Order: sequence, then structure tokens, then C-alpha cells
Amino acid sequence: MEIKGVVKTYKSSITVNKEASPYSKYIADVFEFRPAVGQFINEVPEYMNGNMEADMIKKAKQSLVGGNATMITLGGFGGYVSFGFDHTIPNLEGRDFKILGNAFWGNNATATRSGSCEPGIIMVGYDKNKNGKPDEDEWYEIAGSEYFKNTTTKNYSITYFKPNENKPPVPGSELWQTDVEYIKWQDNFGNSGFKTKNTFHAQSYYPLWLSGSSYSLTGTKLKDNFYDQSGTGTYWVGTSYDYGYADNAPNTDEASNIDISWAVDKNGNYVKLPGIDFIKVYTGVNQEAGWLGEVSTEVAGAYDLHLN
Repeated sequence: MEIKGVVKTYKSSITVNKEASPYSKYIADVFEFRPAVGQFINEVPEYMNGNMEADMIKKAKQSLVGGNATMITLGGFGGYVSFGFDHTIPNLEGRDFKILGNAFWGNNATATRSGSCEPGIIMVGYDKNKNGKPDEDEWYEIAGSEYFKNTTTKNYSITYFKPNENKPPVPGSELWQTDVEYIKWQDNFGNSGFKTKNTFHAQSYYPLWLSGSSYSLTGTKLKDNFYDQSGTGTYWVGTSYDYGYADNAPNTDEASNIDISWAVDKNGNYVKLPGIDFIKVYTGVNQEAGWLGEVSTEVAGAYDLHLN
């Protein structure tokens, strides 16, 4: 710059901030993973000798985070996983997020919208205190199509007892029944029984990283949705509920999309959430479907429907 014949040079610096990475529509983190007992436990994801609960949560995270997610199993009733996103999924008009599973329609199923559907209860959480993790007082249940029906049991609790893997098995009348008194269970309604071990899966069905002699899981229980269409035990069919559950319909079906506006508090009152940061899914049925084994919700990812 020239002022009255004198040239002066001024130096300045400009700070350019790189634009933050765009939000991902997919799962960004996994916080909890505690499956119930089941035929795929210790396999999906795989348990290695010495693994602790933190190791299995890390494996669930490796399976579910990002756009190339693979599947984890939650086992029987109450088994759960919780996860979060790198942003708040907004509660907009219509359905807001999708949970992926492995449900499919049965080619030979006579009932409409039925095949292999293993519905999981969905909980959602808004990070009101912005601490980046789901707190117990932040969870709300998605009131699916069965929520207000008298066939649905609220506050159902089941306890699974660690089996003695070395005890003599008690074979059943069917060839696939390796041990019909394998894992003892009891619930808070006075019911009890055993989970059967089948010939298709020889590993322990009890989560081997849990050190206790038993553990309990609690939640909303849906009525049994599988039935023996064949009448001979050869062809079991699981019917899909209308809306509001995970692994309840094929991933391409509208029923796998969830509306945040369906969230209710513990008293069944609808709540108006601005959005959600966290999701928890747990198996909602306590049933064994013959040779197919326990009804177990599988989760294969989730994403925000409002992001491309």
C-alpha cells in the first residue's frame, strides 16, 4: 500500500477451518451387549477363551458400526444391545430410522406377511444431558402394534441358569433334541422350564463371558408368534406384527422403519422427543420354535432415514 509516496507492506493471516466431516447415517458406537441364551451365542459374534464383557461389546461394535455392518444375535427373550449415532436423529414427520435384521417372508407360508420374523422391542433415548452415553432415565419404549394389547406382558423378567456342560444330556423324542433339560429358566410369573440343546449347534448356549451362576433380563414380552404350520413339526412359521419392532419384517419392508413419535414413557404415555441419540433392542418373545430353536432377534445395523 502506498501512502504519500511511502510504500508500506502489511501482513495478515487468515485461518481456514476445515469443514467437519459429514454425519454418518449409520451406527457410530455400541454401548452394551448382553444376549440371552441361545443356539448362536458364543458364535455370532465369536467368543474366544478369556474374553470379558468389554471384549464382546467391542466385537459387537465391530459388527454393527458403519455401512458394512454384519449381524449379531441377541438370543432368547431379553437379550439386548444398545448403540448410538454421531448425531441426533430428528423426530420429523413420518418414520425416522430403520433397524436391519434377517427376517424374511416364507415361500410356503400360508398366512400373509409371515415366514421368519423374530420381533425385538425397541427403546430410544435422547441425550438430554449431552454426556454422550445412554442413561437409564433417558430410555423410552417404542409402542409397536402390540403394546396396548392384553396379550402383551409388561415388566416380564426371566432368569437363566448356567448349565453344567458335563452333565449327562437328556435326549428328547425328536432326533434333533440333544438335551431337553439343558438350560433351566424361570420367570417372575411362576413359570419355569428348560431351553433345549439341538444337534445343529454343539457349543455352549450360555454367554461364556458372564461369570455368575445365573442372570436375569427384564422387559416387555410379546405373545408367541411362531406356529407349526405343517402340524408335524417340520415347518414352523413366524408371523410379522404390524409395526414398531426390530427383525419383524424384511429390511426392504416399511415395517422395518420406525417413527420416533411412537415412543412412550414407563406409564404408556406418548412423549414428544426432539430426536434420539441412542437405540436399544432386545428380543421380545420367549418361545422355542421346534427344531428352529429359540426365537431370537438379530440386529444387522441401523440408520437414519433422513440422511443419504
